[in-house]
Amino acid sequence: MRRALTSAVLGVLFSGALASPAVAAPATPQPAPASSRSLPVGWQLRGNELTWHAPAPAGAGPAAVEFYAGARLLGRPDAAADLRTFRLRLTDRADLAALADSRRNDLQARAGGRRLDAEEPRRAVADPVTPTLPANPVDPGVKGPYATITGEYHLDDVTLPDLKTKVEMQAVVVAPAGASGQLPLALFLHGRYYTCFVAQKGVQQWPCPAGTEPIPSYRGFRRSQELLASQGYVTVSISANGISAQDVRLLDNGTRARSALIRRHLTQWAAWMSDIRTAPAIVRQSPRADLSKVLLVGHSRGGEGVNRAAIDSLAPGPGDPIATRWQIQGMLLIAPTAYGQNPAPDVPSAVILPGCDYDVYRLEGQTYVDGTRGVSNGRALHGSLYVVGANHNFWNSVWEAKPIGDDWPSRPDSPDPVCEKTAPSRLTAAQQQQVGATYAAAAARLFIQGDDRVRPLLDGSGRRAPSADPARVYNQAIGGARQPVIEPATSLGLTGATLCKQVDTTAEACLDAGVSPHFAPLDWVPNEPGRYAVKMAWDAPGTPIKFRPAQAATVSGYDALALRMVVAPGTGPVRFGVAVTGTDGRRTVLDDIAVESMPATTDNSPFWSPEVRVALRGLGTVATLELIPRTASGRAWLIDAWGWRPETQTAQPATLPRVDIGRITEPEGDGARRTLVVPVTFTGSGNGRVRLFTYDPESDVVVPTEVVVNAQTTTVKIPIWVTPDTKYDVDRQYPIVAKAITGVAVGDYVGGVVLENDDPLPAFTVTPGDQTVPEAGGITYEVSLPAALQDAVFVGLEPIAPATGPELTTADVDPDWFLFNAYGEEVLPDRPLSQTGAVEWTSIEPGTLTATITVPTVADGVTEPAEHLRARLLMIEPDQRSAVPAGPVVTATVTD
Repeated sequence: MRRALTSAVLGVLFSGALASPAVAAPATPQPAPASSRSLPVGWQLRGNELTWHAPAPAGAGPAAVEFYAGARLLGRPDAAADLRTFRLRLTDRADLAALADSRRNDLQARAGGRRLDAEEPRRAVADPVTPTLPANPVDPGVKGPYATITGEYHLDDVTLPDLKTKVEMQAVVVAPAGASGQLPLALFLHGRYYTCFVAQKGVQQWPCPAGTEPIPSYRGFRRSQELLASQGYVTVSISANGISAQDVRLLDNGTRARSALIRRHLTQWAAWMSDIRTAPAIVRQSPRADLSKVLLVGHSRGGEGVNRAAIDSLAPGPGDPIATRWQIQGMLLIAPTAYGQNPAPDVPSAVILPGCDYDVYRLEGQTYVDGTRGVSNGRALHGSLYVVGANHNFWNSVWEAKPIGDDWPSRPDSPDPVCEKTAPSRLTAAQQQQVGATYAAAAARLFIQGDDRVRPLLDGSGRRAPSADPARVYNQAIGGARQPVIEPATSLGLTGATLCKQVDTTAEACLDAGVSPHFAPLDWVPNEPGRYAVKMAWDAPGTPIKFRPAQAATVSGYDALALRMVVAPGTGPVRFGVAVTGTDGRRTVLDDIAVESMPATTDNSPFWSPEVRVALRGLGTVATLELIPRTASGRAWLIDAWGWRPETQTAQPATLPRVDIGRITEPEGDGARRTLVVPVTFTGSGNGRVRLFTYDPESDVVVPTEVVVNAQTTTVKIPIWVTPDTKYDVDRQYPIVAKAITGVAVGDYVGGVVLENDDPLPAFTVTPGDQTVPEAGGITYEVSLPAALQDAVFVGLEPIAPATGPELTTADVDPDWFLFNAYGEEVLPDRPLSQTGAVEWTSIEPGTLTATITVPTVADGVTEPAEHLRARLLMIEPDQRSAVPAGPVVTATVTD
């Protein structure tokens, strides 16, 4: 998503359920003077167009590329087709001012918080030491009694929300052989990466261009499917390449489309179960699927899509044509993205956080646990699993090989002690996939079958599954049979500690350096109210740190106090004494606790710790909690504390009103600035609160506004100022985001305005039209526009067969040029260029009129007649991923 803060002026005027003063239309921001000479290598600034040229393809994975000036987020750039050139148009005065000082040299390109354009300083750390957990008596990773059968189906392509090109309905089914009765269904959805490949080079287009093959990402979960099928589950893994190729400019990064695709497949399964005669062969050969018992498993962006499918299944949005004929009883989210940060609160879930994830670097999947707190009734269990030594890509076996491969960079000269391939703690691809299979089976056993014996693997009880060895997997959880004791808020009384803000850019922030999955920011929102933790620091042991909730917690009937605390990576265990004072004034000293830290790596050291528990010894109430540091000095953060008992509660979805941010798409038009009104709709019944985030360009701040939802709340209207122009440019996006506080479910979390360009592209000219050149001279054309554009446009020359005479072949051009421009195709065997995928691409930059395209030819030393290169001009429009004819056909004659 392109950040509207840099390309829009957003009014903060509410009507309907909101009362807020009107804001006059602000003046159009003017570009501040700047110079590319002051920018780092690889960066350019032309007018107000900021460009970064990546040394290698970037942005194909799940994490969106973002530009920063220091700590300031400038926005999400548009990617060229080669995934090496990224452009962002800056129209916000504050963003331009950040680049105006010629002495600034802190431009950064990041993805998921990880630096792309330069190597960040690396920390020297000791070899990691983490404890081995006791084994759980029941191991869900053990193969079951059934043999398995496998097959695929491929139905007609379907149209999905927000996408121009239809998406495939393709899947692989693995099911038990010989099982009787109706069996639960487990559905898998892969993540986003390249969709096609040729010669180990990735391409992100759909359908795949000629000469390339699809990457079958949907086949990457066979180990998990085989295990579950052996245990009596029907499994299906679906393909989503058509979404991955089109989601780069979607406001929600394809989340709504992925939900729709999942539910289209489930709709088909429901129809097939009603009339098995209509089903594909592999479905007819499989046991019947019980759609009242569905487990969803999603990896990367597929994880976020799975979560949205759960929300849409419980409460479909306005006008949603897909009727729910199934029940989702649980989810496993593997290294998921969390752009929206609106988890399904009433569907039990487990989230895997890979300790060596170099793509979803912040491990923001923790949001699917933390973000459920207080939103609904809290009966559903939500646990997170930190896997030491696991990367992002190897959960999917298809992603092991090029063009994808290991996302963690190898540095043999200075190896990371945790994540380098040769590190003892680093998992192989097979080991990592076994972890995924084991915990998919654990989620199925607990969430679908209600087998409480596997709960200790998911609820923070500190047990391991031997089938996942040698992986070290740590766990924390909320929900289930828990009673809130300490939830950091402004009403919490503290002694010896301070309340800190999880997402904040001021001195009140919980962390001044480092990354914590608990503190992942919401999209482009720099300061998010309502998210707190307690920060503790001490330089001597023994002084109690006291917590006094506004109301004493009743813990009668609970076995233990469960604390989610964080200590700095590589510093654990950090020890505390624990004492509790009840409402009767009696102080009880409990056992000591030790908070473990995760291994510190040289590149990634997340502030995350497994849950710790201390026995309550029959206490009835907690009016004051004391933590007494036993370690000489240190820092720690309390996320929350709960009364816990060993019990699996049945999740009971509450009837929550649903919130959807509207989306308006309309032509840009000409003339004066005008206002468009974006509706925020509320459907269903119930009371709750939601927070909307908009941007005030005059004060350069994000404005959060809390909306109280009740039976009378149906629509909130948000006006947005837009400014038309008369020049061809990209479609402009003006987003608004929403996040649940309590008592609501958020569907379309992001909306706003898409202002479509309606100005025609000026006609291209190519000079010289036809030409004759010597064999070793090279063929050069100049592509021109009659008037400068506001955005870059990519143009290329595509070889086509000449009308007469022999054609230039692969042996007639520079081999390095061919390899680079033909997606890695081999030069041999020698063949005409029109039979290859070679296209020389360049760009006409903003404010300029021309660009040069050169095809370097070579002398082959063979006497031969003149050869011809006939080519047509192609263009990639800024909002498209495919090339279209855009100009004349030209012919070059090459002579000896």
